[in-house]
Order: sequence, then C-alpha cells, then structure tokens
Amino acid sequence: MTQDLEALNKTVPPDMDLQEFRANGHRLVDLLADHLETIGTRPLFPEVKPEAVYDDFAEPLPGQPTPLAEVIDTLEAKLLPHVTQVNHPGYFGYITPTPTPAGILADFVASALNQNLGLYSLGPAAVAIERRTIRWLADLVGYGAGAGGNLTSGGMMANLIALKLARDWASDDRTQGEGVREPMAVYTSEERHVSIDKAVDVVGIGRENLRIIPTDERFTVRLEALEEAIAADRARGILPVCIVGMGGSTNTGSVDPLRRLREIADREGIWLHVDAAYGGGMLLSRANPGVLDGVELADSVTLDPHKWFFAPLDAGAVLLKNEKRLTRSFGMRPAYLTEPQDGRGERYDYFVHGLEQSRRFRSLKVWMAFKRYGTDRIGEWVDANVAQAKRLYELAEAHPDFVTAREPDLSAVCLRYSPATVPDEELSSLHARVARRVEESGRFWISTTELKGDAYFRVNPVNFRTRIEDIDELFRFLVRVCAEAIR
Repeated sequence: MTQDLEALNKTVPPDMDLQEFRANGHRLVDLLADHLETIGTRPLFPEVKPEAVYDDFAEPLPGQPTPLAEVIDTLEAKLLPHVTQVNHPGYFGYITPTPTPAGILADFVASALNQNLGLYSLGPAAVAIERRTIRWLADLVGYGAGAGGNLTSGGMMANLIALKLARDWASDDRTQGEGVREPMAVYTSEERHVSIDKAVDVVGIGRENLRIIPTDERFTVRLEALEEAIAADRARGILPVCIVGMGGSTNTGSVDPLRRLREIADREGIWLHVDAAYGGGMLLSRANPGVLDGVELADSVTLDPHKWFFAPLDAGAVLLKNEKRLTRSFGMRPAYLTEPQDGRGERYDYFVHGLEQSRRFRSLKVWMAFKRYGTDRIGEWVDANVAQAKRLYELAEAHPDFVTAREPDLSAVCLRYSPATVPDEELSSLHARVARRVEESGRFWISTTELKGDAYFRVNPVNFRTRIEDIDELFRFLVRVCAEAIR
C-alpha cells in the first residue's frame, strides 16, 4: 500500500511545475504584447479554408503530457494567425470590441485564483468586488440605493433573467411554483435582439406571444401600435407582462422613447425592461449626453461591459431597480449550501439571488478597467467611435450611389449601395458579394443586414484603436469594390 501511495505521489509534479508556469507565462505575455503591437499590419480575417483549420487541430485526445513550451509553439503557429483580429482598427463587424490590456490581465488573474462567486465562502474579496462593480454600473444607469444585479455571460442571459423577473412579478410570484397558468404577452420592437425571442421561449411565455411592434422611419417603436397591441391582448384575456425597450439596437443603434414607454408601463401595470447591451456604453459619453434619457426609469436594464465598456468576453449584466426582486425569483437555499456560521446574513451568496450557482469572477476585468482608465477615458473612446460613425454617415450621404438608414446616435451605421442602374432585386446578392470581398481583403471586416426588406452594409466601430483615417479608407474601398461588383 505504501508503495502504491509513493507511485501515486510521483504522478503529481512538485508545485505543479511552477517554474514552467513562470517562464511560459512571461513568454505568453511577451507574445501577446507583440501580437497587439503589430495588430494593424496583420490580415484581419485569416486566409485559411475551414477544412484546413480543422485539420490543424485534428488529433486524438492526448494520453501523454507535452511540455508547455511546445503547446505554446502550437498556439503561435496555428491559433494566432488564424483568428479574426477583433483588435484590428479595421474591425467594424459584430459588436465585439477590442479588450483593454488591464481587462486581459484581469482575466488571467481571475483564472489563476478560480474564485466561485456563487458562495461567499468560496471568494469573499471576489464577491465584494462584484458587489461594488454592480453598484458602479447601477450608478451609471441612475438607479438608487436599493438597486442590484448580476454579472452574466452576456446580453442573452441578462435578457433571459430580466424576462423571468418580469414574469414572476406579473404573476405575484406564483409562476416559480405553479408554472405559467395563463396566457401572457411581451412587447418589443422589430429592432429587438434575438435574445428576446429565445427568452420568451425559455420562461414559458412562448414566441407566439411575443408582440413585434413596427418601428418608424428612425427605427424606434411606434407607440400607438404598442398601445393597440396591449389593448387587444387585454380584450382577449391575455396578461401583458413586459415591454422591452431598445436602449441602442444592434442593427441601427436606435433608442426607443424610454420615458414614454415608462408612462405606458405605469398606466397598464407592466414591467419595463430596457435592452442596452450595446447602447449602454453611451452612459460613459461626455460629448453625447442624454442619448439614453429615461433608462433610469426602467425596472430592469441589460448592459454588456464586454461590448462598449471594452471588457474581454464574457461580461454581461442585468441590473434591477429593486434588488429584492432577484431574491424573490431565485431565493432557494438547499441544506448542502447553507452556511450556519452566517447568523447575521452578512455573507452575500449570489446563487440565492441569481440563476447561476457556479459563477466565474467576471467582475474583475470590469473593475480593473474602471480603476486603470476611469470612466472619463473610456467615455472618450466611446465618443471617438460615435464621431467615426457620423463621419461615415456624412460620406455616404454625400455620395450619389449610397443611401443610409438613419443618422447615427451611437456608432452603428447602416448604408446601402443603390445606384440607379442596378435593379432592387439584385442588390441583396450584391451586398453579400461585396462584404465577402471586404473580408477577403484582410484590411476591414463589416457585416450585412436587412432593414424593412432592403439589404444594407452594417458598419459598427467599437474599437479604441480605430481612427477617422480608417473610416475614410473603408468608404473609398467600398465605393471601388461596389463599382467593380456591378461590372
């Protein structure tokens, strides 16, 4: 038996090879710093076919160890050249901003400490940092002392939690036990994020009971259509549960009239949730104040620090005006997670006040970024992106072959190539071909979308490395490639 124990002990290296960890940790930081320092000279999108990149990693599950230095060699050779460089100043695609160096290091620390914020006893200081980070975000929204919230994996989970809270509140907290016993409805605009559709499914309301309200020429919700939909549901015995207002839609950056939505919600007795996953960055703006006017009136708000607060993935947030709603919706404490030593209720256990029990230390990267750069500096980056979007809008408006969806309030610009010589039915495929050409160039990355039946390019600068010159170059490139596409 003693010999067996000695053999077992030999399988675990002393201190888990901390010297190897130290040496390769320094190497990794240098490698990534060099990578970021030269990011603008690298192809933005990898010139590699899917089958080739899959083949790079096609190997059996390893049975024997490999020195860490060799593993890093593989990453340097096969991973770094074949990623989408979202740190590149020409990245204007989906809302995945470049993360700050402080945020990158924070995730490194969080992984090393491996604190589980579900239980206070598994991470006291980490819980304190998360509580403070939530307080800072609530302050930005304009919530008072009774506010609270959770950091989540992103807007998808934050919106899901918000709709569960709205469902529970509307049913006087019966649905947690009984399930959904009566038909319910949720109201949102055609500019919503798909996470709302998924959330009504998951909380049992059903996608057929999601009322999609049309928008006006500014892509903001038509209030009269909203009120008509609520009245029609009441007449049919359907319970209106929640209005989801846009606090900066993904497509166009549109912001609904939040104060008017609050008036309707109060009159009708409906929960008001604002999805500001993208637009929440405007709370840091100094040059463009008031874009999210009225957000502080919402019962709940979704923010995504991993979007326009420049935190690494993943870091979303759901914020509540009344923190007690979290406990009422999620407050279960099984015997195996009870802490009898906490007689005075001083230990905040996140699993009692949220959906997740195992919770990674997401707040550290947000907290460290606020500490390192401050809201003024981060706000300057946000304002620079808004100025870049307005520049692109002006260039497109001045060109005879381009039209725009709307003047941007945020940093999302939708522009459409629409020369008189090209039939409308051909424009959708043309926009897709041009976007592919842009991707293949390695200099820029943009996406396409559809607004009220028409194809558009969607350009979304959310990057502190982007400059006005990058916007000018992008538009010249688009003009040339679009002209080549119709020839």
